[in-house]
Order: sequence, then C-alpha cells, then structure tokens
Amino acid sequence: MNSGTLPAVIAGFGTGLSLIVAIGAQNAFVLRQGARGQAVLAVVGICAASDAVLIALGVAGLGAVVTAWPAALTAVGLAGGGFLTCYGILAARRALRPAAEQALTTRGTTAGSVRTAVLTCLAMTWLNPHVYLDTVLLLGSVAADRGSLRWAFGLGAMLASSAWFAGLGYGARLLSGVLSRPIAWRVLDSLVAATMLAMGVMLLARTF
Repeated sequence: MNSGTLPAVIAGFGTGLSLIVAIGAQNAFVLRQGARGQAVLAVVGICAASDAVLIALGVAGLGAVVTAWPAALTAVGLAGGGFLTCYGILAARRALRPAAEQALTTRGTTAGSVRTAVLTCLAMTWLNPHVYLDTVLLLGSVAADRGSLRWAFGLGAMLASSAWFAGLGYGARLLSGVLSRPIAWRVLDSLVAATMLAMGVMLLARTF
C-alpha cells in the first residue's frame, strides 16, 4: 500500500462527512424512516449506494461535463423543488393533523410502505441538485488535487457516507421511547416540513 493511501482515505472520510452531516432533505427523511422503523435497510442502502455512484463519477471527472451542461441541473432543480415542496406540505399536514395520520406512527413494515419509502428515497436523492454539487462537483474537484490518490480519497468519502446513513437510520431507533408520545411526532414532522419546504422553495427560486 502506498504510504499516502491511508491519509488520503482519512481526508476523504473527513471531507465527505463534513458535507453529508449538514441537515437536509435526505437526512431528515432517513431520520424519520429510522424513527418509524420502516424500510430502514432499503433507505440506508439507497442513500449510501447513490452517494458511492455519484462520488465515483465525480472522482472520474464527470464534474466537468455537468458544469458544461447547466440545463441538466436546471431541470433537476425544477423537479426536485416541486417534489420537496409537496413532501413538505404532507409533513406539515401530519404535524397539524396527527389524528388523521395516526397510522404513520405505527411501527412495522409492509410491502406498500417499503415501495413508497424506496421511491421517495430515490426521488429525494436523485432529484436534489445539492447532491450533485456536493458529490460530483465538490468532492470530485477536491479528489482531483490528490492525483494518483484520488480514488483513495473517493473511497474515504464513500465510507463516510455509508457510516453516516447507517448511524442515522439505525441510531434513530434510540429515540423510540421519546417518539412514543404523539407530541414528539408532531415536533419531528414539523422539523421535516420546515426542512423540505425551505429546500424546495430555495431550489425553485434559484431555478427561475
């Protein structure tokens, strides 16, 4: 192993973690699914695998292609902004009318809930331009400065993503005692609604 490989992996881990930890639509969704105990493995797997693919594309140099084609990010921004705004409205409805959403506080997983969680997670991940900016563009450009060690740096960023989403999704179960009270779900849904609506409106505003 090259003497610089481990430092490059560690640097990638730290850089990736610093970008992922910030509160955002994806993290809020993973937190809620983890707290509900529904489709946690599927959601964590999708987030980690998607980040790995995007980081790999960034390290391979796709960032230059994305930069040269801004219309792509504009289209993603429109779709993602609309999606996040709608999801935020639904979360606000759950917070304001908990009785109407009583079933959503029930733990457990069904085929329908897994399918819905998977589709929502895919949309939350791939329709969010910030994901491309953080992984393909930013991490890709930082990795490029590492030269021959850029893939070691990328590996570190991928490991950070996997560790974060696994910790967030499964660590949320530690909140099960707190979330046994309806008021706690209203607070959580209020946080999710505020995050989704803010990001959705911001994406739409930047697009127009």
